[in-house]
Amino acid sequence: MAAAASPRKKITSFHPPQRVLLGPGPSNINPRVLAAMSLPVIGYFDPYFVEMMEELKTLLRYAFQTDYALTFPVSGPGSVGMESCFVNLVEPGDKVIVGRNGVFGGRMIENVERCGGIPIIVEDEWGTPVDPNKIDDAFKANPDAKLVAFVHAETSTGCASDAKSIAEVAHKHDAMVIVDAVTSLGGSPIKVKEWNLDAVYSGSQKCLSCTPGLSPITFSERAVDFVKNRKTKVQSWFMDLNLILNYWGNTVRTYHHTAPINSLFGLHESLLLLKEEGIENAWARHQRHYQALKAGLESMGMRYLVKEENRLPQVNTIYVPEGVKNEAEVRQRLLNEFNLEIGAGLGPLAGKVWRIGLMGYSAQSANVMLCLSALGSVLADLGLPVKVGEAEAAAHQSYATQHAAVAQKMRQSAVGKKK
Repeated sequence: MAAAASPRKKITSFHPPQRVLLGPGPSNINPRVLAAMSLPVIGYFDPYFVEMMEELKTLLRYAFQTDYALTFPVSGPGSVGMESCFVNLVEPGDKVIVGRNGVFGGRMIENVERCGGIPIIVEDEWGTPVDPNKIDDAFKANPDAKLVAFVHAETSTGCASDAKSIAEVAHKHDAMVIVDAVTSLGGSPIKVKEWNLDAVYSGSQKCLSCTPGLSPITFSERAVDFVKNRKTKVQSWFMDLNLILNYWGNTVRTYHHTAPINSLFGLHESLLLLKEEGIENAWARHQRHYQALKAGLESMGMRYLVKEENRLPQVNTIYVPEGVKNEAEVRQRLLNEFNLEIGAGLGPLAGKVWRIGLMGYSAQSANVMLCLSALGSVLADLGLPVKVGEAEAAAHQSYATQHAAVAQKMRQSAVGKKK
């Protein structure tokens, strides 16, 4: 007798749960951005779309704090933005000094190798910034190096490196710089023109709070000139800037690829939100909520991986406390019981740390308080000596102290103007 056919689940429309995303990305999306993404599709040569593309470039220049002409969103995630920089600026045999202090510095090395370049690796301990002095020493040992590549905001550790100082070292040796700003754009100061950065890429899903799948990118005139005068053809057709220049670089465009139209609508709206808030206000907002979260976490006895002066406010990497036998169980309970997502550790930090993100639209006081309450409740339930009320009170006190400091500064400013 033939076995009875097993019942098959009927496939219906997909409806994801509502989560509070406090991991290392993506972040929650502003309703205005979601609404923009639901607008009607138009053609990529439609005059309205072409006009929107020009506005996107203007808004991205504001986000990057630059006036570089070639500033646009790559059709692909931050990893494609990374590859775009390397395939265009690295030729076979080129030496590239790469600072590695986490996962994404390692990916840069992989890109150099795949382009036929020779990586000169500068190692720094995970959780510490890339050391400009080590970069300088690498140049002294390799004076023919043509590029420096490093991660400004290392997502795997929550550590920020000094992009300005590293760029100064590179230019002293007549080399260009490639900078990963995937997690910093919109959340921490990144001043492309002032710091003289040559190629910088980011992601749409972190502090910009847009849908994943776009990579804002900007190239200096020096970088563009290099690409135009390469000795060899760019190994990627899709990412060849010589072709993309005719798509994003001019008002009269030639076909290159079908752009992710509705995603670009969303990015336009997210960048408009950033412009309306003011980029310095956005940087200050991330810092304000980080301070409150830090106060609450430290009141629970949590320890940070990164020293305070090097921390990213948007990625809080804390050690899993002693007494927690299964850190994954804590994250799972936060997700199941509180609809709250936080991140795990990567590489050598796997199982040792949690990464709590405060990015873009997710960086708000309600989420700080939810995180402290939920994490404290789960840890207390596991028998750890955590007092949730004290953590929440510490966060509230941080907000009050910061508010008072701002009010005092405004009063002093008003008095100075009257004088």
